[in-house]
Amino acid sequence: MRSHYANLYARPYVPILSSEDDHRARRITAYLDLMNGIVRDQVARIRSSAFEQGSEIVKYFEMLADRSPLKQLYRSFLAAVDPDDRAALEARLRSEVVAGNIEVNIMTKVDRVPRPAGGAEPPPDSSDAVAAFRGYIRSELDSSVVLSAGVNPRLFSYMERCPELLPAADGSVAKSVTLKVSDYRSASIQGRMLAKKAIWVSEFRVESGLNCGGHAFATDGILLGPILQEFKEKREQLIKELHEVYCDALRRKGFTPPEDSRPVRLTVQGGIGTTEEDAFLREYFEFDGTGWGSPFLLVPEATNLDEATRDQLAGAGTEDYYISDASPLGVSFNNLRGTSSEEQIQQRAEAGRPGSPCTKKFLMSNTEFTDDAICTASRQYQSLKVAQLEGTEIPVDDRERQIRKVMEKACLCEDLACATIVGDGPALPEGKKLAAVAICPGPNLAYFSKIVSLEEMVSHIYGRLQLITTPDRPHMFVNELRLYVDHLKKEIERRIGSFSAKDLKFLTGFQANLRDGIAYYHALAPRLDRVSEEFRESFRAQLNELEAELMALVIPMPAGVTVSIADGIC
Repeated sequence: MRSHYANLYARPYVPILSSEDDHRARRITAYLDLMNGIVRDQVARIRSSAFEQGSEIVKYFEMLADRSPLKQLYRSFLAAVDPDDRAALEARLRSEVVAGNIEVNIMTKVDRVPRPAGGAEPPPDSSDAVAAFRGYIRSELDSSVVLSAGVNPRLFSYMERCPELLPAADGSVAKSVTLKVSDYRSASIQGRMLAKKAIWVSEFRVESGLNCGGHAFATDGILLGPILQEFKEKREQLIKELHEVYCDALRRKGFTPPEDSRPVRLTVQGGIGTTEEDAFLREYFEFDGTGWGSPFLLVPEATNLDEATRDQLAGAGTEDYYISDASPLGVSFNNLRGTSSEEQIQQRAEAGRPGSPCTKKFLMSNTEFTDDAICTASRQYQSLKVAQLEGTEIPVDDRERQIRKVMEKACLCEDLACATIVGDGPALPEGKKLAAVAICPGPNLAYFSKIVSLEEMVSHIYGRLQLITTPDRPHMFVNELRLYVDHLKKEIERRIGSFSAKDLKFLTGFQANLRDGIAYYHALAPRLDRVSEEFRESFRAQLNELEAELMALVIPMPAGVTVSIADGIC
């Protein structure tokens, strides 16, 4: 990718070979620095372009939200008649054209330790997540690293040794940290862990457990609305507690702690589809920002995606999006039916050679058959596992179901990156062939049905244009609730025949949390802003339907367990 973009923008390129020391970190640093240089040049070009119809600088200001102070300044410039006033406003507008941050996401649990050739011991701090962080921290970027997928003690310990995360003499910090979290408890625990190492979390990015793209990390039935409410109520408490821990850690390291806490942003993402939902999250829950991800898969200017997959996304309906077991990590994975990746998995199975050649080896975690970890999507693992299952005496239907589950795993290392290669990305090395594209959009994308320009998508977000043509799209909270009810059904089905008292406690607790969430949404309904009373009534009716469906679920009793009426379990 670095070779491709260096060539595209006529910049120097020196390859970093995989045989060289610390090649992963160095490649990441080089790539990020290349991106930073390209973006700086592009922004400078926008800043110097003419204020005329169709120019880049006019597009820049026209796309801003109407409520933006900068947009108001731009309108003052357009209305200005006096040449001196107009010149002064133009100069100010040009100075306000700035690039957003180039942020880097590290999935903390993807942290394999590569084994050197010849069986030598791996060098210290060479695991994938740590090397990725080192690549970021050594880059020129003045931005934030986004840590997702939970706690990684090895990575957190390495971060403590990075001076770039500590305050300079003026109190500034060269690099900042953002945590992607599922709930308040996760934010508090991880925030305190890092604060004890004198690392301040500048942003907590709250993501819906299921109504999002990528891997789906379901909560125990706690819905997004109640989660955001807890952040709203405890925000100042969270910042105060983290500030105290952070200051103690700074003193231990010989720093003078700040009197006031450093800023903390709260942002939310996952399933947002309308400007009304976006505004409600910011205004009612008092969040500082929102994230829209999957809809931009339909914007060619914004995302690298091959034409066939983008067309498929544009034509997909709600039934085409599903939560799968395709990830080798063993975590639920948002998926789209009928992708070329899914077709390739099927073709390999039918040919009697299930699984993928394991070339990149990032997701190796299984030691069921081997001393060294291998990937569950690999041909090696699937051949061994299928042979094991075929040698058992379990019922045929059950055996076939288990075999299909084994073969469902996708090579995410290759297939998730493939869209860029198949689309407008770089030419592959000689002899290398990639054709299967995996994609992991959030289910909310089902309500967007056409490929659009960046200007159109931004206008939809800001309420100037309506891209959702489905008249009965439920509110994002209802969509998430539907996903959680379906998830609970799967969890019950998965345990049939092997229920334990622990399973019973989990499932009934999950069901109770969903009921509490529904009650919360009923109380919230009158506060839904910028929507009609008809929409509120539909919102309430959908909550009632899902609650009835939820309470109709039968949770079997494990052997030897007795339950009294007082337990409230039907």
